Amino acid sequence: MRAAGSTGGTGAVERTRRRGRRGAAVGAVVLVGVVAGGAGPLPSGAAGAEPAVVEADLAQHGAVTLAGGRVDLVLVPQNHGPSDVDGATVRLDWSVPLAVEQALPGACVRAGRASVLCRTGALTAGGLGERVEVGLVLRGAPAEVTLRIDTPWRGGAQDTNPDNDVHEVLVLDTGDVYRF
Repeated sequence: MRAAGSTGGTGAVERTRRRGRRGAAVGAVVLVGVVAGGAGPLPSGAAGAEPAVVEADLAQHGAVTLAGGRVDLVLVPQNHGPSDVDGATVRLDWSVPLAVEQALPGACVRAGRASVLCRTGALTAGGLGERVEVGLVLRGAPAEVTLRIDTPWRGGAQDTNPDNDVHEVLVLDTGDVYRF
């Protein structure tokens, strides 16, 4: 005779087999939690605990000029919060290839024919980061170039408003300043 809701002696074993190893491991973790002192939430860092979500709304603002194939860019990263981040990476993608030889600042590295990655340093919530200045030489002497700026890495933080850290700027070879 079975108790109400019971599936018999082999039901739990068959469910574990269907779940596979992952399901059995999760079941073991839950079982250990119950035996150790109850079925309450696991402490932070414990197996199965959800990691805390860090949120930071990052943005980039600055200016760029183009004159005779030389580009000068000034960028100031900003963190609208709510959390601090240890640093982020800003990507600068150009619509034309860069010249082979470049003298990049220490915070930047070339990342392909037409891309540069720059680290921002620590960004406190509600604050501005360190100014990044990049001077580049483009291959040839284009009459115009499109610069795409985005943030591929946010220091592990989730950005619920990623629209303000992506810009596309058309820069004409006039020496004029274009702000973003």
